[in-house]
Amino acid sequence: MWHLTRSALKRWAETLLHIHDTPERTSAAFALGIVVGFSPFIGFHTMIGVALAFLLRLNRVAVLAGLWANLPWFAAAYYAGATAIGAWLTGTDFPPDLVGQLGALRHLPGWIPRADGLAQLLRPLLLPFTLGSTLCSLVLGAAAYWLMRSFIHARRRHQAAAHHS
Repeated sequence: MWHLTRSALKRWAETLLHIHDTPERTSAAFALGIVVGFSPFIGFHTMIGVALAFLLRLNRVAVLAGLWANLPWFAAAYYAGATAIGAWLTGTDFPPDLVGQLGALRHLPGWIPRADGLAQLLRPLLLPFTLGSTLCSLVLGAAAYWLMRSFIHARRRHQAAAHHS
């Protein structure tokens, strides 16, 4: 009985995760995760990525790996750089002394005035942020697809050679 249950569980997991997908589909799943993970939809990345993985019937583990590649310790630098690219593309200037103004917000009494001040300060950067992080995520996704596909093909060639030896 346990053998049948374990076998059924393994088949269910393989179906759910799409483990036996082609290298192209697995690479597409990882690239989708990268695109969504580096997109401007901060706070919704996992929800969007998992929904798309189910909708498109892609490898969920590969999508999650791509989603979670945008780690917290470099997310701020990525989004600042992507916003700078977006500002350059749109011809938007950064607010003068942005860092000083951000620091001054902490002296405002209460979180509502701080949030209002932050919104007013960053509002001109919304379009550059959205455009820059969208374009950068698409470039990263294309690179991720190519690298992952190359890696999977190389890995399969290596495994085939080892199997024939």
